[in-house]
Amino acid sequence: MIRTKHISLDDDFIKKVEPYVFKHGGNFSAAIREMVERAEDTLPDSSVAMDEHLFDWILGEVEGRLIPDSVLDLMIDPSLSGNMDNLNKFINKRLEKLGWKVNVNMGYDNILSPSNMMIQIIGAPQRTRLIACMLSSFLIKNLSDSDLHSPTSFTIKSLIILDSETRVWLAKSASKKEGYDSINNNFGNFEDVAKAIKSRPSLWKCIINRHVTSNYQMVTIHRNYYEDILSGKSPMGEIMIETIAKRPIKDISSKEMLSLIKKVYEASRIVDKVDIHDDTIILFHTYRNKDAIEKIRKQMIMLLEANGKTYDCEITTNMMVFDHRPDIGIKINEIVNNLKSSESKLDQELITFMAFLKDINNIADATTSISILGRRIGIALMEEYEKENNIKICDLESFKKAFATIDSKIHRDSELKLDGNNLLYRVRRCNITSGGDGFDKYVCRAAREAFKGAVNYVFGNNVDLEIKRLLSHGDNYCEVIIQI
Repeated sequence: MIRTKHISLDDDFIKKVEPYVFKHGGNFSAAIREMVERAEDTLPDSSVAMDEHLFDWILGEVEGRLIPDSVLDLMIDPSLSGNMDNLNKFINKRLEKLGWKVNVNMGYDNILSPSNMMIQIIGAPQRTRLIACMLSSFLIKNLSDSDLHSPTSFTIKSLIILDSETRVWLAKSASKKEGYDSINNNFGNFEDVAKAIKSRPSLWKCIINRHVTSNYQMVTIHRNYYEDILSGKSPMGEIMIETIAKRPIKDISSKEMLSLIKKVYEASRIVDKVDIHDDTIILFHTYRNKDAIEKIRKQMIMLLEANGKTYDCEITTNMMVFDHRPDIGIKINEIVNNLKSSESKLDQELITFMAFLKDINNIADATTSISILGRRIGIALMEEYEKENNIKICDLESFKKAFATIDSKIHRDSELKLDGNNLLYRVRRCNITSGGDGFDKYVCRAAREAFKGAVNYVFGNNVDLEIKRLLSHGDNYCEVIIQI
């Protein structure tokens, strides 16, 4: 049975429908269909209507966060990645519906499979940045090569943010990881922080409150760094820097190293402020204890030394100024090479080195340079021993054999005895020191630092050095215990 219903139309509706009926040549059904489609276009999207000022505030609060893939897929159909024209039209139509007052212009070298793209977004700053993040994420996620053996993706090559315009340049990259990293670097500067806070809110609330209530006088350091302090060692801070850089200190470039030192020392509050001027480092602090200041100076010198740089330090009341001295570094390398490749004696080379230091200007502390030279000698001689004997020194027994050979080059009558996990190192006669306060003390320091450099090269921070006696202090022999 077919049922029919009669619908009466008033004059106002007839006047509204007449242009559509005329447009479709008297086809009333087509006219009604177009009116319905137009009405659907004017209906609000599934988005919730929101006050414009409140919306802009929310955008400001989520700046630095990335849009999750699950939300991105609901906002833009992934199939639109197959045609750039359709994607561009869809985005602008969607933004028009939302009333964002933002316009997007996409430029590309191929409508179906582009290799380079430029996206221009015009509108309010916070909104253009959000759209730039959204579109870049969408393209990097969906414009990828399906070849599993050599997958490619898009990456952000350049980002320009102006007051009323944002521009993004994208191009093919070697991997999808590179693309995601570019998204994180350009738009996700707060992403990791937000995730960390959300994962352990009570911890971070407590830490933040402590810093605020103490007027940022708290010091936050790595557990291993703190352990070294408790055990009486002088920690270098390399653990914190290597953790951020994700590679050893020696592999970090000079420019990045200085940036990391500033970031770590200021954020951990080890010092109040770090200024970097070219290669000069200035530490501002409020420490009063001279021993504490000296330990920080020593830590920084050794940290920079581990990065392959030689620095000199001048200390004032509330500042430590570290100046890069490549001239001293070059001379140290020259002396180390002489000791490795010839029959040169340590005391003879040190006479040359001291004369060199005397002739150059602005040396704050010759002892620092002597210590660096000594440590570099110890490390270099251990490296040379490993190379000559094609071995890797990794325990006390192999260290004992190696250093017995090395000590002969430093011209000392010494013995090393193993006692379980301890190694006793005793110097019975040393022809390079007589216990005086003149040149002898520098030679003795260099020799001691050579030993420390060798120990650190093999064992790192996994050993304790206990100095029992020193010839230079009037004892009959030097004695050091190495404890694993």
